[in-house]
Amino acid sequence: MGALVRAGNPWRWCTAAGLLATVVYYLLPAGTALASAGYNTIGLIAGLTILAAVRWHRPERPWAWILFGVGIILSVAGDFTWWYLDHIRHVEPYPSVADVFYIASYPPLIGGLFLLHRRRGRDLAGLIDAAMVATGLSLVLWVFVLHPVAADDAASMLERAVSTAYPSLDALLLAMVARLLIDRRARTPSTDLLAVAAVLLLLADVAFSVATLYFDYDGRAIDWGWLMAYVLWAAAALHPSMKAPVPDTSGAPGRLGRGRLVILGGSSVLAPIMLFIPSVGADTVDRIVIGAGAVLLFVLGVARMAGVTTEVRGQAVALERLANSDDLTGLHNRRHFYRALGDALAGGRPQVVLMGLNRLRAINDELGHLAGDDVIVRIADRVRALAGPDVTVARLSGDEFAVLLRDAGEGEADAVAARLADAVHDPINTAGYEVLVGAGVGVAGGADAADPAEVLRRAGVAMFAAKQSGEPYRRWSAGLDERSVEEARLGAQMRHALGERQFQVVYQPIVAMPEQRVAAVEALVRWHHPRLGTVSPARFIPVAERNGLIVELGAWILQTACEQLVRWTAELGPGAPERVSVNVSARQLARPGFAGTVADVLARTGLPARRLTVEVTETAVFDGGPAVTALHELRALGVRIALDDFGTGHSSLGLLQAVPVDVLKIDKSFVDRITEAGRHAVIAEAMIQVSHGLGLDAVAEGVETAEQAEALTRIGYRLLQGYHFGRPEAEPAFTGARSLIP
Repeated sequence: MGALVRAGNPWRWCTAAGLLATVVYYLLPAGTALASAGYNTIGLIAGLTILAAVRWHRPERPWAWILFGVGIILSVAGDFTWWYLDHIRHVEPYPSVADVFYIASYPPLIGGLFLLHRRRGRDLAGLIDAAMVATGLSLVLWVFVLHPVAADDAASMLERAVSTAYPSLDALLLAMVARLLIDRRARTPSTDLLAVAAVLLLLADVAFSVATLYFDYDGRAIDWGWLMAYVLWAAAALHPSMKAPVPDTSGAPGRLGRGRLVILGGSSVLAPIMLFIPSVGADTVDRIVIGAGAVLLFVLGVARMAGVTTEVRGQAVALERLANSDDLTGLHNRRHFYRALGDALAGGRPQVVLMGLNRLRAINDELGHLAGDDVIVRIADRVRALAGPDVTVARLSGDEFAVLLRDAGEGEADAVAARLADAVHDPINTAGYEVLVGAGVGVAGGADAADPAEVLRRAGVAMFAAKQSGEPYRRWSAGLDERSVEEARLGAQMRHALGERQFQVVYQPIVAMPEQRVAAVEALVRWHHPRLGTVSPARFIPVAERNGLIVELGAWILQTACEQLVRWTAELGPGAPERVSVNVSARQLARPGFAGTVADVLARTGLPARRLTVEVTETAVFDGGPAVTALHELRALGVRIALDDFGTGHSSLGLLQAVPVDVLKIDKSFVDRITEAGRHAVIAEAMIQVSHGLGLDAVAEGVETAEQAEALTRIGYRLLQGYHFGRPEAEPAFTGARSLIP
């Protein structure tokens, strides 16, 4: 049997073998010991197979299957007992000891079906449906089997009791089978086989009762029903689906599909249909039983409809909750927040605190979206805990959270904003890493706002201003709107300026010391507006960063700078700068294919990759992800990488381990007081030692006096840049000496 189980389809072999054995049984002479032995052997093997299958498959609810095996074996014990009485004792008593075993086999079978389909969670709808089916069919059993048996005056009380017991137990078995068949959520091939086996047992019992009641039955025409019930019960145990986990139906109401409605509707109309049968309608007892059954079916139907109504109401509540909440964090969503803010504007003085996370995209790229989701959940918990009572907290988008204080003053809202700004900067442990998540927080009141969208717009403007300035939070003011309008106007003018060639690339020398020879130049951009005059880069570069125009502008600067260095090399020969440095923004680095864009520019201009230096700020690569990947791709091309404003970030040294760097550009803040004894001089000296130790070039920026140049040269700096050596110009004056940069 073990080899048979491993064959892949043991239940099919079992069914085929059982069907063949049943055919062989009918080929044996009726009433002989050999035929009885064959009959009993089929049942015994079926019962033992069920118990063995429990050991092989190890189902989730083994006791249900053990009860099935016990029930089948008890029935077989009845068969053996009847064989002993008939062939050894040569008596055919009714009732007999065999009936004790037969009747005793039903409780295990009924109990096994109950245990097998006992739900995780409530399944009241399934129980009611099963009760309706069982009630309707039990009325049929009563009319055609139970009542005629009970009313048979020729039989003794014991005979009537036993004859009534079989169909009554069948009715209980029927209830379990009905529950099994009408619930598609729990049905498997194994349960379908069980249902067929139980129905065959029921039909065989009913057929036997009707045949012995109305006819002179003494044969084996019905034996195939009991035999195939044995076989299919064993096949159900052998089917692999018998070990499938029991479904959890808590919160999952039974679906009233078309088939289920037909079954329930048919069961409900059985009572009135039977009243139209002449022999039934004339019998007072039958009418009383049918009337009671009809009342019971009506009550069960009302209960079912009440259950459906409750389920629909519960589903409506659940849908409302889903429509107004964020499925990841459990906070309210944008839709709910808008409605709540609108209600607050109608009857109070609401304040809105809007918080936008900074590093979520980098966390998703570096640690994966599961880690990013975990960070969002942790932040949501902090926001919920720190916002305070009687407030509405919502997640408006992937990285934005909002807090609504329905009736609060500016001081109270500012206090909430400060708490959130402090809390979000605490490290978060996720995926085995400790990550830092920055945020900008904006606050806006609804005193004169026309609608919720306007309040959120103001809060968004304030949040953006806080991110720009580095403040913990920012409250909206009319001046911020004026700045936003001005930025929008300036952005539109910049796009026009690109087409009208109003921008100019200028170059500031990078001087090699002590020879004071121009070793390289840094390409910078200037904007000569026909009406506004010269617009400061400090004014238009941040606007270009925010509106995305920096990508187009940066590509133009790169192309122009490379063309210029090639032109100088052709004109000046060895007197031309060896390299040109071009600043690259975070937006440029984050765009897919940036390294390919640089490679195309180098190919078009003919500039060797080693003569181009790409300058990036610490903040541009701090988040990692695509920016760092782009730098590695540039390094693979042969382009040099310079880390600008080095030393001003909070993890400058840490970046040197993750970012491919060739040049450190020491920030002007460390150069300004280099001539004074103190911390600045010590830090500047430590930086040159770090660069030498790592084999990097170091460029000191912002050198404005000869004293600063001398002090920097004395402590080891060989590359200096600043107004002392020349301001940015379109055509700087070069010494013509060969560059000292290797």
